[in-house]
Amino acid sequence: QVQLVESGGGLVQAGGSLRLSCTASGSIFSSNMGWYRQAPGKQRELVALITMLGGTNYADSVKGRYTISRDNAKNTVYLQMNSLNPEDTGVYSCKQETIHGVNAGRSFWGQGTQVTVSS
Repeated sequence: QVQLVESGGGLVQAGGSLRLSCTASGSIFSSNMGWYRQAPGKQRELVALITMLGGTNYADSVKGRYTISRDNAKNTVYLQMNSLNPEDTGVYSCKQETIHGVNAGRSFWGQGTQVTVSS
């Protein structure tokens, strides 16, 4: 069973930055990787995606402020978050969507890390 572990969340003032990390127990080489956010009282939403080929996609609310990247050698995906505002508050979770290999077609989730932005 693939396990994903997020880290890097915390409390930050508006205008500040955080860098989240998500490390998988297995290879992410053949996977699309995404960061999702669930704000209090809201549904979980995709904020950033990086494909296995390195293409990226962002939610409109975070474009120009967030950057997703991956290090396949470390089985890790990152989310650099700048110019944070209170609306960015939520639980950030990592999702692995396996495209090829023994787990092709399967998705795995991490437990999430809390990000709180104070005004």
